Amino acid sequence: MSEHLDTLETRDPVDREAALMSALPGQVAHAQRHAPAFAQILAGIDAAHVTSREALATLPVTRKGELLERQKALRAQDVFGGHSAIGWIGQPGLHRTRRVFQSPGPIYEPEGEARDYWRMSRAIHAAGFRAGELIHNSFSYHLTPAGSMMETGAHALGCAVFPGGVGNTELQLQAMSELRPAGYIGTPSFLKILVEKAAETGVAIASVQKALVSGEAFPPSLRDWLLERGIAGYQCYATADLGLIAYETAAREGMVIDEGVIVEIVRPGTGEPLPAGEVGELVVTSLNPDYPLIRFGTGDLSALLPGRCPTGRTNDRIKGWMGRADQTTKVRGMFVHPGQVEQVRRRHAELLRARLVVSGEMADDRMTLQVEVEASAPEGLAARVADSVRDVTKLRAEVLLVAPGTLPNDGKVIEDARSYR
Repeated sequence: MSEHLDTLETRDPVDREAALMSALPGQVAHAQRHAPAFAQILAGIDAAHVTSREALATLPVTRKGELLERQKALRAQDVFGGHSAIGWIGQPGLHRTRRVFQSPGPIYEPEGEARDYWRMSRAIHAAGFRAGELIHNSFSYHLTPAGSMMETGAHALGCAVFPGGVGNTELQLQAMSELRPAGYIGTPSFLKILVEKAAETGVAIASVQKALVSGEAFPPSLRDWLLERGIAGYQCYATADLGLIAYETAAREGMVIDEGVIVEIVRPGTGEPLPAGEVGELVVTSLNPDYPLIRFGTGDLSALLPGRCPTGRTNDRIKGWMGRADQTTKVRGMFVHPGQVEQVRRRHAELLRARLVVSGEMADDRMTLQVEVEASAPEGLAARVADSVRDVTKLRAEVLLVAPGTLPNDGKVIEDARSYR
C-alpha cells in the first residue's frame, strides 16, 4: 500500500507551483464573474495578470468578519453574501448546492456536488486509513459541516462510515465494540473520553488503532497517551469555509499543505507576505470553483517550515495552529488594531518590527510600542514614532527602541499584558 494518496503529493515543487499559478488567473476571473462579492472586492483587477505569488499579494485580504458582515447585510437576497458561485432555486448562483451548513455567527457555507468536496481524503489517508475499512465518525452531523467533511472524504477514499456524531458516549462505545471500526475521526477530547469510559466499563474497543482528529488542540501529551493505548492519532487543519488546509503525516514534523489551496503567511493586520519561519496570519486562496475564496484570512497564526516532509511529500509545510491573529484590543475606551501598529511602522523606514504592549490595570492602561531598529537609528526617532502612534490611534504611548531580533517570533503585534484582577 502506498504511503501517498496520489502522485500530486510527490511531484516536483517547481511543477506544483507552475500548476497552481497557471490555475490562479482562471480562479480569480471565475470569482469575479460568478461571486458578486468578489466582483466588488476585485473590481479593476485584471485576472490575467495574477500569475504569481507577488501578483496575488497585491489583492486585498477578505477576513471572516467581513464575510459575516456581508452575509448579514444581504441575508434577504443572498445568504452567502455574494461569495458563493452556487445556490438553489430562489438563491443566486448555479443550482449545484448539495447541502448548506450554519457555523457560529451565523455564517452559512455551501457544499457542492464534487466528489470529496472538502478534499478530506488526503488527510484521512495520511492518518493511515485505507479503502474497505470502517471509520467511526464522531464529528457533528447537524448545522456545522464537520461530519459531512469527514464522511465525504472517507467515501472518496473507499471507506465505510459509522455516523456517530457527538455525545451518547455509551451508545457510541457499544457501536465501536460491536462494529469493530479500524479507527476514529473526531475531536481528540471526545476520543479520550471514549477510551477512558471503555477502560472503566470493560468495553472492548481494541479494533480502534488509528485516529484523525481536528477542531481542538492536540498536544503531544495526549498524542502519547493515546499511543500508549494502541491508537496512533494524527491531526489536520481544516475550516468550514475552505475545507482541508493542511494535514499531519507519519513524520510528525508540522503539517503538509493540501494540494487544492494556495497558502500565504502574512503580517497580522495586513496582507504583506512574510518569509518562511516568521509567524503570521494564515491566508488561503481556494481553488474550489463553487466557493472561490480569494486571499481568505483565517484569523489563525502559523508559520511556514523550511525543507520538505521526510515522508516524500513535497508541498510546503506549516507549523500548525499557533493562536489567533486578530489581536484587536480596547485601550482607554478606544479600539487598537494590528493594522494601526503596522501603519505606524510603515511611516518610519528605520523600524524593522513592532510590538505594542498594553500593560497596567483596568482604567489605568499604559501602551508601550517596542520597535526593532539598527544601532545607527537617528536621534529623536522615538519621539517621532510616539507622535505617529498618537496620530494613528489617538492614544499616547511610550516608544522603546530595541535591537534587531529582540522581539519574539510569535506573531503577536499587540500583547495585552494587563492585570484583570
